[in-house]
Amino acid sequence: MSTSAAPNTDSQVHWFRNSSPYINAHRGRTFVVMLSGELLDGPRLPTLIHDLALLNSLGIKLVLVHGARPQISARLAESDIESTFEQHMRITDSAALDSVVAAVGALRLKLEGLFSMGLANSPMHNASIRLISGNFVVAKPVGVRGGFDYQHTGEVRRIDVDAIRQQLGNGNVVLLSPVGGSPTGELFNVNAEEVASTAAIALGADKLIIMGEHLRLADPQGHLVRELSPQQAGKLLAGNQYENHGVDRQLTAACHAASNGVARAHLLDAQVDGALIKELFTRDGCGTLVTRETYETLRGARIEDVGGILELIEPLEEDGTLVRRSRELLENEIQRFAIIERDGMVIACAALYPFPEEKTGELACVAVHSSYRKGERGAQVLGYLERRAREQGLHSLFVLTTLTAHWFQQQGFEAAGVEALPGARQSLYNWQRNSKVFVKGL
Repeated sequence: MSTSAAPNTDSQVHWFRNSSPYINAHRGRTFVVMLSGELLDGPRLPTLIHDLALLNSLGIKLVLVHGARPQISARLAESDIESTFEQHMRITDSAALDSVVAAVGALRLKLEGLFSMGLANSPMHNASIRLISGNFVVAKPVGVRGGFDYQHTGEVRRIDVDAIRQQLGNGNVVLLSPVGGSPTGELFNVNAEEVASTAAIALGADKLIIMGEHLRLADPQGHLVRELSPQQAGKLLAGNQYENHGVDRQLTAACHAASNGVARAHLLDAQVDGALIKELFTRDGCGTLVTRETYETLRGARIEDVGGILELIEPLEEDGTLVRRSRELLENEIQRFAIIERDGMVIACAALYPFPEEKTGELACVAVHSSYRKGERGAQVLGYLERRAREQGLHSLFVLTTLTAHWFQQQGFEAAGVEALPGARQSLYNWQRNSKVFVKGL
């Protein structure tokens, strides 16, 4: 029997182990996930539902928002009603509202059916997920703007936060649709992206995740834009370069959320298989992250950083955690260092010394300021230098330590003997210091 198509078990185990920090970090968090209307008629929808069920099983609180724009257009066309848009908003008269309600109702039932799957040979087996929908979105009319009466087109007035949190606390997935009711009992067709961003802000969600077909932000060279600040996103929107592709609505929603208290807003191309899992459980992800500008920057060190590095490592040199380094040595080796700078202060650093012939490198001078050790800054600097090591063709890293063995083991390093060191490094080993050796494959 051929085994060419068999899965690589070792790589699966490696990925699962590396995903565990993210599993722990996401547990108990609230994510608002929007699926565009195009996805709801596409072949990837069942797989997306499986991935959402996985997030639910890992203890993530999910609010699911669905679009309906293409389905509404199709219903209107069947009824010979022309679709009219102004400022990306559909003008919804009484006749069009019937098509809106029919399309949204059908999509709700479709999603409820998919979340009810439980066949023994499916990923949803024993999932037992309850998808709860209701009048969680309170809307108001857009009114007359620019001479156009938008009639039954509405805006989000508020989100029923308490009711949603109660359902999330019971382990349910909450479904929000792009139709909202008003205190007068009227229904309004609302923008799904607005529902998603407003819900994320109102709930204090940890993430807003927007998924669409071909939702990919690229730079002029065609490379994926991996991270934007709300200010940078605003400049892109002002340039109208995404207007004809529908990306502007999603980017606007992400920018709005990130500017109003949502720490991270993600834009994902659902055509990438497993995009949701890759974005949430791998270091590099696969989409575009819109996040508020912070005072922290992770980068390669420069000569002007020497003073900050010396100030950072001095206490660790005094207690014997680190070997002493002179200013002159640091100045000569500054290109080996990476740092995290916070508002002009160096709060973390580490260095990479490559041994190209042995395809390995030494990780050295790992330090984090005592006021910032509760975060993941050490791991961030390590990840930066790991990527640099891979770019240099290195296959492993090693470190010598006396006091921080457990931390390096938590980062994937394994104990080794002095004989595991490159020959040139063995000859410099300080037997009096008796440092432990740890090695990590890349």
